[in-house]
Amino acid sequence: MMTFADLVQSFYAFTTSWGIPYLVFALVVMTIQVGVVIGYIAVAAMFLIWWERKISAHIQVRFGPMRVGGWHGWAQSIADGIKLLLKEDIIPAGADRVVFVLAPMVVFASSLAAYVTIPWGPGLIVRDLNIGILYMVSISSLAVVGIIMAGWSSNNKYSVLGAIRSAAQAVSYEVPMVVALLGPVMLAGTMSMGKLVEAQARGSWLGILPGWFVFPQILAFLIYFICALAECNRLPFDIPEAESELVAGFHVEYSGMRFAIFFLAEYANMFTVSAIATTLFLGGWHGWWVRLPGLSPELSQGLFGLAWFQGKCYFLIFVMMWLRWTLARIRVDQLMDFSWKVLLPLSFANLVITGWVLVAGRQVLLIVLGILLVLALAIGLAVRGRGRAAAGVVRG
Repeated sequence: MMTFADLVQSFYAFTTSWGIPYLVFALVVMTIQVGVVIGYIAVAAMFLIWWERKISAHIQVRFGPMRVGGWHGWAQSIADGIKLLLKEDIIPAGADRVVFVLAPMVVFASSLAAYVTIPWGPGLIVRDLNIGILYMVSISSLAVVGIIMAGWSSNNKYSVLGAIRSAAQAVSYEVPMVVALLGPVMLAGTMSMGKLVEAQARGSWLGILPGWFVFPQILAFLIYFICALAECNRLPFDIPEAESELVAGFHVEYSGMRFAIFFLAEYANMFTVSAIATTLFLGGWHGWWVRLPGLSPELSQGLFGLAWFQGKCYFLIFVMMWLRWTLARIRVDQLMDFSWKVLLPLSFANLVITGWVLVAGRQVLLIVLGILLVLALAIGLAVRGRGRAAAGVVRG
């Protein structure tokens, strides 16, 4: 099957025959790639904003957007985008203008660069680096630099507090997140995003479960997903933007399109962390597929693979939205304690156990331990829920 790299090489051979310099060819290819990614992010962000409004509306038993565009207010996000484009761009008098202007660009650039190594489907990856997962985690963390720039340059104490909170939260939760990602990397023996997906297509677990790494690495998946919520500043970890305390946090002084860029980067990051989870834990593009009439098997598998990858990513995003409108915000001291005292020890324990099991050659033990962990968590939550319900009855 022709991959994206093969298509680029074919285009290069064609331009070389016309005597076009390599620099011009590289600039054209990069421009096309960036344009496609930015277009996808813009459309996906508008859909996710509308989708989250509808999800929150259903959870709160109300309608949500219903008028703009007709069917369930589908054009509400487009109207909001036009409104932000037309709003006045205000820069505070005491702000550092250069840093203030660059901050949203740095945040969005880090989100955009992470899309380079996302394996969308068979052969659909811009660049399959041999350190792909390390690149994605590293480049995504640069958003913290932009957040610090935004808070500091605004010359507003609430913005500075929000930026410092965000930096502390990101640094704290990135440590257990990276350690949790080492489990699937150890199982696959590679950090290449494409090869991580291919490794999950080999065989099955216990003869009945697909070869996805979420089954032997359920603890790592839960740790990663919790840390991803904190990285995206989603409830219950949205302390950097606690409106009741910080008046929207680090971007309180931003308006118009500069604010929209921060908003766009948040939803782009949601898809990025979901893509990493899908690639490392949920089998990537692998899933059931059939040959479509009139199409080759390779093209049919590619289309189904793209659909499977998108479906898994958007399911994880749906869970993020569901949690946002279900859970309450925790205190900042609870947030830090949970990272350093709970998630970090668990992530190191998972790393040690995974290494021991691989050396012993008994990968099935990881499945058994994962099942026991899920049962223990379910029983613990059920007992705690009954205890709170009983306490409420006694108080009543």
